[in-house]
Amino acid sequence: MANLTDSLNDLMSLEGALCAAVVDYNSGMMLASAGTGVDMELAAAGNTEVVRAKMKTIKALGLNENIDDILITLGKQYHIIRPCSRLAGIFVYYVLDNKRANLALARRKVTDVEAGITM
Repeated sequence: MANLTDSLNDLMSLEGALCAAVVDYNSGMMLASAGTGVDMELAAAGNTEVVRAKMKTIKALGLNENIDDILITLGKQYHIIRPCSRLAGIFVYYVLDNKRANLALARRKVTDVEAGITM
């Protein structure tokens, strides 16, 4: 089990990592962040809407599913959003340089880190 700072530092150790945050999607507030390159306060609020919209759609469709992760690919970056399975209302947001990062390793890393987060 790792605290927020340790968890984010672990994410930032991966090649190509630009920044990461832990966000409360009930309020849209960022709880902790690391790295640079993206306005993380704005990204936390915006991606809160992405998570809420997807959860609403899953419910409307009557699916008995949870979000594992959401991947957004941009021209130069990967953005990974991973809701915490043990901490309701919390998600990890992870931004990587797509020229330097290995997407498979990044998804594995964010999964491992999310599983160990404590608050």
